[in-house]
Amino acid sequence: MVFTVRLAPVDKVLVVPRRPRARYSMRNISIGLDMGAYQIVTGFFAQDDPAADGVRIGALPPRFGLLDDSPSRWSRFATRIEGLNAAAPPGTRYKVCFFVRHGQGYHNVAEAKYGRELWDQHWSKLYRDEELVWGPDPDLTSIGVVQAEDARRLWETELEYNVPLPQKHYASPLQRALRTWHEIFVKSESLSQHASRVKILEDLREEHGEHTCDMRSPRKTIAEEFPPPIYEFEEGFAEEDTIWKADERETKPHVRERAQAVLDRIFSQDEETYICITAHSGIINGFIAAMGRPRYPLPTGGILPLVIKGEVGGRSV
Repeated sequence: MVFTVRLAPVDKVLVVPRRPRARYSMRNISIGLDMGAYQIVTGFFAQDDPAADGVRIGALPPRFGLLDDSPSRWSRFATRIEGLNAAAPPGTRYKVCFFVRHGQGYHNVAEAKYGRELWDQHWSKLYRDEELVWGPDPDLTSIGVVQAEDARRLWETELEYNVPLPQKHYASPLQRALRTWHEIFVKSESLSQHASRVKILEDLREEHGEHTCDMRSPRKTIAEEFPPPIYEFEEGFAEEDTIWKADERETKPHVRERAQAVLDRIFSQDEETYICITAHSGIINGFIAAMGRPRYPLPTGGILPLVIKGEVGGRSV
């Protein structure tokens, strides 16, 4: 699939008005920062168009969906991002976030087998059937590993055109997300030189509750499979999963609140411009909701790049 060059004005953004953060009973948001306002800047990627057809675009479009297909595309892109930040007023910052959805997991296979309705009503609350085990915390299938390898090859291809590599990485603590990050960044000789570590955040896990596939493993188990110093837990990360509840599914507004908290953290604390977040469809769509967009159908193994304008509490970021 080929995208033509279409460079739109960089001030064309979708504005999401600030509003007080809601309180939810399931858990407290982990980051106690002022709520920021976040906007998707359009005109860079096929996916950032409000009318973008995610199904047509697919998981891994050429150039990650960058509209500029010239040989100097990523240098030109980086120059534009630098210009946006140089001209930004105090309290405003532009960052580029690559949202990576994990490759196919065994729970994805089970859901496809039974259909969404039966999955949500019955099978998602179990751990297995006669041929599949999907809970707790399922790993990638062989197809999921191949999807991650495809994402790795796209990064390596665009590296030849000087794609700006992520300067900071965050990931969900669930095994399928960490395995995807490992397959993409650790198993690549060229990418591993630039991805020395990833920070594991509880707020990046999938929608939790009821579905056994969304239970996470104990911290000790995660650390044994994904050891330091490459894999680093956020401060205060609990040993056991005290968040998942068998009789209560997390609400979409609460997922949005978690995503908002992560954005607040990134825009308030991180100096880096290029960020990679490896997680799940539910929380990725929480980020999208926090920026005023409807759900985006990112396939397993897909990457969604967005230029984000952030204004955090009127402070310089």
